Amino acid sequence: MIAIALALLGCTCAAAYPDKPIRILVGLPSGSLPDTIARVLGARLSAALGVPVLVENITGAAGNIASERLAKAVPDGYTLGVLSQTQIVVNPSLYALPFDPQKAFAPISQLTLSANVLVVNSGVPAKTVSDLVALAKAQPGMLTFASGGIGSGTHLAGELFQLAAGIDMRHVPYKGVSAAIPDLLAGRVSLMFSPIQSVLPWVRDGRLRALAVTSLKRASVLPELPTVAESGFPGFEVTLWSGLVAPAGTPSEAIRILHAQTVKALAAPEVRDRLAVLGIEEMGNSPQEFAAAIKTETPKWAKVIGAAGIKAN
Repeated sequence: MIAIALALLGCTCAAAYPDKPIRILVGLPSGSLPDTIARVLGARLSAALGVPVLVENITGAAGNIASERLAKAVPDGYTLGVLSQTQIVVNPSLYALPFDPQKAFAPISQLTLSANVLVVNSGVPAKTVSDLVALAKAQPGMLTFASGGIGSGTHLAGELFQLAAGIDMRHVPYKGVSAAIPDLLAGRVSLMFSPIQSVLPWVRDGRLRALAVTSLKRASVLPELPTVAESGFPGFEVTLWSGLVAPAGTPSEAIRILHAQTVKALAAPEVRDRLAVLGIEEMGNSPQEFAAAIKTETPKWAKVIGAAGIKAN
């Protein structure tokens, strides 16, 4: 009788999404840029959705541990990931992953986009990208470029630049960009393609010289600085992005709700202002646009990795 009565009333027993805490997995430590973005987004999603949103840092293996954990999570909308470009489109060409990111994840939205900036230490005489290329060609193998690690975005930017310019520089990998900065300032390495926010204080005080940014348009925090594309390498582009993804098979209604609230969060003036100070642009594109970006960038970086002969540690 109760069942009949509920049916007559049109009752649905499935609870509206979400009705319990949501976890966001991050593959880098607390204080990293993806972690900061995840926490800013998580706070706004929690307020909008009325449930706790918890950030869980799962570090190690170039972010692959967090990625695999997400790929194997129950696709119910309660486990998400803020993953970096490296985790999604680069690592598949460097590691024998037990999953394919293009099949294992349901894209929700790209969150942020930023450029690298090409900086040299004060002892390098180059004032422009053209100067740097001429110097490298005159002294093959003498210039060194630091990176945040093998296969990192900063490493791939340097390799793509070498391929585009036809030059030979020696790569010096560090355990993160911040670990490379003291040697760059001291002149022990010649240059680095670095996230803007990581070196901006030293660019502004003159201890590092910025030559160009790697996006197709100039950076708002360094508007006087040309792009690499403007500096003789048309089409040169290396951007760093983060994105919100769920396990494949997550219900479409959960994806719709998460996408709508993510776009609202990124559009908030205080969020945009906080990111802009760091030279970071908010995105908030559609799941379809995010999926298309992944599909386009994966073979691009596979080609660079193959041409440069990059091997993971």
